[in-house]
Amino acid sequence: MPPNALLSPPPWKPAQVNPQPRKWTVAEFDHLGSLGCFTGRRAFLLDGVILEQGPMDPPHAEALEVVNELLRAAFGTGWRFRIQTPLHLDEFNNPMPDFAVVGGTPGYYGDHPVSAAFVVEVADTTLKTDLTDKAERYATAGIADYWVLDLNGGTLHVFRNPQRLPASLGATAYRTHLTLGPADNVSPLAAPTATIRVGDLLP
Repeated sequence: MPPNALLSPPPWKPAQVNPQPRKWTVAEFDHLGSLGCFTGRRAFLLDGVILEQGPMDPPHAEALEVVNELLRAAFGTGWRFRIQTPLHLDEFNNPMPDFAVVGGTPGYYGDHPVSAAFVVEVADTTLKTDLTDKAERYATAGIADYWVLDLNGGTLHVFRNPQRLPASLGATAYRTHLTLGPADNVSPLAAPTATIRVGDLLP
């Protein structure tokens, strides 16, 4: 071997690759949660990105109690009521909704739901995300009835009629967005005979 052989440049050049963000799957996200990685952080997964909301404050917790009581009564039997539990919309989205109503009766199913008849997010610090990013993911998943309870603004946002946008945009959005005040009444699409007064959901 020539004496300078080890100092010669290699006959190949490494490919130039830019670092890419790593997308987490819902399975990986749930596994991290089972290891205690998100204890007290209220994490969720959107488009493979792990986001955190931090500890829950009293108004949010109390609102969940109210939502749970009123909507359980509105829907009655034949439904599963899930509070801040996984909802696997697709491989990269597990938004961990505050409140979701899923068809069926409580039991041991072995898998997390992949859809819901009705979803509610309680917004005290996350209003922008709930009205935009989460709304788009729920619309894409075909959630027909999505509500955002705005504790600070004293309003209820009701999203319905998910529709595909022009193909060039590659997205789905709700065509109907109602903003209701405390004196307004609304009925869940899946429980049309029940009437909810918005003020009863608010502090």
